[in-house]
This record gives sequence, structure tokens and C-alpha cells, in this order.
Amino acid sequence: MSISNITVFMPSLLTLIGIPGLESVQCWIGIPFCAMYLFALIGNSLLLIIIISERSLHEPMYIFVGMLGVTDIALATTIMPKMLGIFWFHVPEIYFDSCLLQMWLIHSFQCIESGILLAMALDRYVAICYPLRHGAIFTHQLITQIGAVVTLRAAILVAPCLVLIKCRFQFYHTTIISHSYCEHMAIVKLAAENVRVNKIYGLFVAFTVAGFDLTFITLSYIQIFITVFRLPQKEARWKAFNTCIAHICVFLQLYFLAFFSFFTHRFGAQVPPYIHILFSSLYLLVPPFFNPLVYGAKTKQIRIHVVKLCS
Repeated sequence: MSISNITVFMPSLLTLIGIPGLESVQCWIGIPFCAMYLFALIGNSLLLIIIISERSLHEPMYIFVGMLGVTDIALATTIMPKMLGIFWFHVPEIYFDSCLLQMWLIHSFQCIESGILLAMALDRYVAICYPLRHGAIFTHQLITQIGAVVTLRAAILVAPCLVLIKCRFQFYHTTIISHSYCEHMAIVKLAAENVRVNKIYGLFVAFTVAGFDLTFITLSYIQIFITVFRLPQKEARWKAFNTCIAHICVFLQLYFLAFFSFFTHRFGAQVPPYIHILFSSLYLLVPPFFNPLVYGAKTKQIRIHVVKLCS
């Protein structure tokens, strides 16, 4: 394969331009982004403090909420410091290896979050459909194993994307990434060589994780609704359904943003690039911001302890 003279061999530095087309107003865009990031840190940290300190919340549902909070803090922290450095301090350069590490962390945390939501759906399924067996099934040992499996699944599935980029690509058209963070396809598009394998594997990971998790989450909630509507007492139906509302809200907003971002990126050829970048950035930042709001407002036990802590 002939390589053009304008290609770069194994660049050590890459440049993130932020939001293409909105460079002049990025400093103002950084303000709401920073506010959402700070709220995500404070809100999720508050949830973790309450869950850890209150023994009555050492139950599977709240432990999974704590896991989700840790993942949200890690995901937001992976992208926001560098993004704010671009928006406010005009520091767009990033080392190539650091960019690959950020890419791996971002997609790994996304995969972990999806796996935790699946675990939460299965927990609610057992708690509502088989309440007498819930304590025997969802032991602390099983929860630890679920956390380990979800984390390993994410790390193992995403790692080949990093290895393929590092080992297969040597020549690059440019070192400028038209994005605000190191996203897989944004890096792959820089390469001057055949990127088909990387694109296919990236889609394989996305559809494998989303398809598997989404299928079992949907089946769990369908069975939950069937069981709830069969309950004889209206109060019992509402109480059972109310325990799932927060999980359903988190599940819907995560996958709605994910699919919206994916389809606008793949099929929105007429959509301006800055719309793609804004939505893909919000897709990573909104769940960490939104989740503590949902669980703080819709989960009675957490709400009570938040009021107690604040007072």
C-alpha cells in the first residue's frame, strides 16, 4: 500500500480541537459542563457516603446503586478535566498513549455501567417475582462476583480496540482529532491504513454489550410488570412498581442517549459536526449528573438519609 507524503508516522502527540465549529464559544460551553461535572461528583459522592455509613442500606439494590455511583464518578473524571483544559486553558495536545488510555477507560466504564444496570434489573426481578428466595440468591458474595465479572467483561472486550490501533496503525493522515475527547472511531479515522477491522470490531463490541444487556433488562422488566399487575392489592402493586421507577428512569435515559448519539453519528450526514460532538459529550456526562437526582428523589430510604445528613 502506498503511503502519501503528507502522512505522519507513529505520532507521539495528538490534538483535540474540542467542538468543531464552536471554538469561539467553547469557554462558555465549559461553564454548564463544569457545573454538571461538579454536581455529578458531589451527588454521587453523597450517595456513596450514605450507602456506606448506613447499615440499613447494605442491601443488593443499594450496593448496586453505589457501584453505579463509583462508575459515574470515574467516567465523568475520565473526560472532563481534559475537556475543560481544551475549553478554558487552550491545552489541546494529548500524548498518543494517553489518548488510547482515555479511549479504553471511557468505553470500559460505559460497558461497566450497562452491566450494572443489567444486574440491578435482575435483582429487582428476583426481589419481586421470588421475594422469599431473594436473600438466599443475592448474597454479598454473589454481588462481589457480579462486580468482578462486569469489570472484567468490559476490560477484556474493549482492550482489543486499543491493541488493534496500537499494533496495526503506523501511518496517520493527520494528528488532529475533531472531537472533545478520545473516542474510538475519532481515532480510527485518523489512520491512513485499512481501518475496516477496527470499525467492525468496535461495532461488534457495542452491539454485543448493548444487545445482550438490553435484551435481558427488557425481559426482566416485562416479567416484573406481569407479576406486579397480578398482585391482588393496589397498594402492594404500587409499592412493588415504585421500587423499580428509579431504575427504569436511569435505564431509559442511558440507552436513549446512547442510541440517539449512535444513529445521529452514523446516519446524520446532514447534521453539523458540532451537534454530533455535543450529543456524544452529553451522552457521557448526563448519566453521572442525572443518576443521583433520580435515586435521591425516587428512593425513599436514600431520600430520608439525605435529609438526615443535611440537617
